[in-house]
Amino acid sequence: MHDIRKINVMENIHDENDHIASHVREDLTEKGIFAINVMGAPGIGKTSAIKGLIEKLRGITPYVIEGDIESDIDARALRALGVKTFQINTFGACHLDAPLVHNAVGNMEFDEKGVLFIENIGNLVCPAEFSIGEHALMLICSVTEGSDKPYKYPLAFEKADLILLNKVDLAPHLDFDEAFFMKGLRALNKDAPVIKLSAKTGEGFDEAAAWIAARAGR
Repeated sequence: MHDIRKINVMENIHDENDHIASHVREDLTEKGIFAINVMGAPGIGKTSAIKGLIEKLRGITPYVIEGDIESDIDARALRALGVKTFQINTFGACHLDAPLVHNAVGNMEFDEKGVLFIENIGNLVCPAEFSIGEHALMLICSVTEGSDKPYKYPLAFEKADLILLNKVDLAPHLDFDEAFFMKGLRALNKDAPVIKLSAKTGEGFDEAAAWIAARAGR
């Protein structure tokens, strides 16, 4: 009988990804760019949140890498606002990885120091497993998703540096249990600020932008 060897392929994949991610982070740091990995499920308002935060980050140059499985709808909307935006289409892959972001960063022109929002693929599972060279991870949730998400997708909540609870203007019309949500969240992450957000009313954007500006050293 032949010896059977078990090879942990995922470990090798993560090691290579993390190696590239560290180079991306170093490159962006040298350029004076603070990178934010923006995570969240489909339809919770990631792009709307980015737009609102860019508006509030006055005096700070914004850049965006827009990750989608298909299309460039959001990228075109951001470019129409004058924001330098690079589109990544994964054509089926459920997350961005460091090699994809490395390529994007290499093809972008950073004329000034600023903040780079990297909008990840709409997913609460795979994106949380891959570092992409970010300085901070911003997780966007929504009251429309339900209050059980920290219990179902713990890794995303555990790794987040900032958590935005979006669409809070709709809370009166929903059965969102905020106490249950926060209990699950704090069991995983005791330190990340949780900011209530509404793109409709503007609630929370000043506070979230202030957190980003402080972390970016601006």
